[in-house]
Amino acid sequence: MEGRSRRRRRFSAAAWLLIAAGGCGGAEQRTPANPGSDGAPASNARDGANDTGGFAGADGGPADGATDTVRDGASGGRADGAADAGGAGDAGPDGGYVWNLPPGFPVPVVPADNPMSSSKVLLGRYLFYDQRLSHNGTQACASCHQQALAFTDGRATSLGSSGDPGVRSAMSLVNVAYASTLTWANPLLLDLEHQALVPMFGTDPVELGLLSEDEIDQRLSAVPGYVQLFSDAWPGDGAPVSLDHIVQALASFERTIISGRSPFDRWLYDGDGSGMSASALRGYAVFNSDTGGCFHCHLGFDLTDHVNWANKAFFDRPYHNTGLYNLGGTGAYPEPNTGVYHVTMVPTDMGRFKAPTLRNIALTAPYMHDGSIASLDAVLDHYQAGGRTITGGPYAGNGSLNPYKDPLVEPLDLSSGDRADLIEYLNSLTDDTVLTNPALSAPTQVPDAP
Repeated sequence: MEGRSRRRRRFSAAAWLLIAAGGCGGAEQRTPANPGSDGAPASNARDGANDTGGFAGADGGPADGATDTVRDGASGGRADGAADAGGAGDAGPDGGYVWNLPPGFPVPVVPADNPMSSSKVLLGRYLFYDQRLSHNGTQACASCHQQALAFTDGRATSLGSSGDPGVRSAMSLVNVAYASTLTWANPLLLDLEHQALVPMFGTDPVELGLLSEDEIDQRLSAVPGYVQLFSDAWPGDGAPVSLDHIVQALASFERTIISGRSPFDRWLYDGDGSGMSASALRGYAVFNSDTGGCFHCHLGFDLTDHVNWANKAFFDRPYHNTGLYNLGGTGAYPEPNTGVYHVTMVPTDMGRFKAPTLRNIALTAPYMHDGSIASLDAVLDHYQAGGRTITGGPYAGNGSLNPYKDPLVEPLDLSSGDRADLIEYLNSLTDDTVLTNPALSAPTQVPDAP
């Protein structure tokens, strides 16, 4: 019991502060990599990497195929033969965890007190899909993070287990292992273990709606199948079912939701152009040009500037105001979706949100932190204008004139052909393997009830 008390104290003051500041939905210029003139990837996209995470192996290793087997804490690419990466890895001969990574992907950051193991990942998968993690037994993590939708829910804002609407869109969990911070705009939330507490216990909004640690500990301790799974993951622990272990298992599973085998990746790394149309290749060029300018915030192996990995040379967590709102010309965003400002209360943080990964972006509509833009074509309207203008109602204002807008967001001179090509390129980022990988799917059997 002493060890169990220590685990609970770990989630005391600091953890509950994070719950109060965040929510599951939440609430920098770089050098582009251009395709070669013949449509092949440019040399700087394949032959080198830097600390911003270029399309070559971000650890400096080769990007032209599989590298040596990768164990937790090591550097390198993917396990031999892991052509369709993602999902749980395996235990190596030395007992270390073997990552199943796509080419060009570095090893994710893993907390020292929660090393990866296959038994934790398996337990986390069961928990992720189990509605017993909500107070009323009606929702699971997977309710708002559905595999077929790239682990989003297709809603503008999510509904909690009590039926209360949230205020932000459920972010995709694809490649969440590489996120510098979690949720849309909380610079304090740095790891998946603490983030899991937010939907479990948060009250504004209510998501899973759990009332206490004892509630979930006692509920799962009464299930023999879960007791065995926890014991397998933490052998020798006299009280293996605990909140600490629940969030560690969930985090371990979520770190395996890795996507990097889209038609674009197969073209870039394997030389397989069968899934890349001429339009998609032109779109890639526009994306990485000053005409499109998308590469400023959406770059590197995860197509976002908000990225971290093991042994990265520096840690950064950029946020951007894209001119989505400008209430009354004051620069304000609608409450409570004020971005990083909601946490820091620094005026210049108003409306600053994280740039999400663009992987599987065709499946994650509606877009923006509040789901207020319905389609990719409408997203291009927003950026082509350098910000959104709302002509009437409580949110009226010209976002392009927002005084806190990121200077990178300027009106674009995109032709209709450019727009069509950009959307074709974005469609090429859909990775069917992460949508169908059985290691990431709901288990066919759940742990037995008492």
